[in-house]
Amino acid sequence: MAMEQAQLAAWRIHWQDEVDAAWLYRRLTVLVRDDRSRGLCARLAEVEDRHASMWTKVLAEHGVTTPAPAPRLKARMLAWAAERFGPGFLLSMMLREEGREVQGYLVMHRQEAPGEVKDTALTLARDSAQHASALQDLAGTGAAGEPWHQAGSGGFLRNVVYGFNDGLTANFGLVAGVIGGDVSAHVIILSGFSGLLADSLSMGSSGYLAAKSEAEVYEHEIQMERDEIKLMPEVEEQELAILYEAKGMPPDRARQLAHEATADPERFVAESVKEELGISGTRSSPMREAWVTGTATAVGAFIPVVPFLFMTGPAAAWTSFGIAMLSHFAVGAMRSFFTGRGIFRSGIDMFVVGLGVAVLGYVVGDLVAKVL
Repeated sequence: MAMEQAQLAAWRIHWQDEVDAAWLYRRLTVLVRDDRSRGLCARLAEVEDRHASMWTKVLAEHGVTTPAPAPRLKARMLAWAAERFGPGFLLSMMLREEGREVQGYLVMHRQEAPGEVKDTALTLARDSAQHASALQDLAGTGAAGEPWHQAGSGGFLRNVVYGFNDGLTANFGLVAGVIGGDVSAHVIILSGFSGLLADSLSMGSSGYLAAKSEAEVYEHEIQMERDEIKLMPEVEEQELAILYEAKGMPPDRARQLAHEATADPERFVAESVKEELGISGTRSSPMREAWVTGTATAVGAFIPVVPFLFMTGPAAAWTSFGIAMLSHFAVGAMRSFFTGRGIFRSGIDMFVVGLGVAVLGYVVGDLVAKVL
């Protein structure tokens, strides 16, 4: 029974994702400038409506009634940002979302027992893959690969967000512990900057080592490519032909070569991995990863220390607590764009983590000071 409820909850989330996507594509029809882009977004919205209807039917067959379609707060915030920063921002997020859906539906197809849901998952995976290809063209990224793969080390923005998060949380706990020890302001500042240096060096070295271990990630991506070729060979063949065309090959010749590759599964995998994932190309620089992650960590770690540079006593402590807690909520909300969770829920989760770190750090610092 518990497993069934969890499964129904997952299906409900997929339904809501499709509803959000349809609403966002319709918002894009207003934001993009040319008729071709508007027409493409309108067609994508119609397909997403069909996807939502498919999930409505599946849920209804299992006794679950879906409410009237309405976008979540996360979708509304994305639309708000796109209205102010341009449609390119929303297009990149939609591309990421389509990629996430491909992965999710492929996993569902593998795990579900034979039946309507298994077939539905494969249909949705194929449609999402085609949507991603269309969005790559619309966003101006070209046919650079499949967005549901993470063959790199995570990307610049991801490293910034997670580095900032680690620096903020770790140093916030350290500063709270020192405050609990009832020491002078200059000791708090010294401890804070020492923690900043240690955290940034630690995270920077972790980024360096992670980049050097990228080969393991590539092996995972190659296996995923094998699965995709097995489950939806026609989509993969089309992708390979598009990639050949992007390099200047005549369309007929590109389609011929892509079709010939399908005759030999190993050759198909090798060509897809080379052309779509770029695994044979340039990989992430370990030093770049170390620099980006370490710097972001230092910025996050600096936040709890700032008030003590200009204030003293309880005012500095409470100000540090306030800006650190707000920062925890903000970084939690930013993490939702990579995890796929809701903005508010991710923000609250990080807020609670920050509060727990502060309380625990303060109590431990107070206890140690009394013992000493």
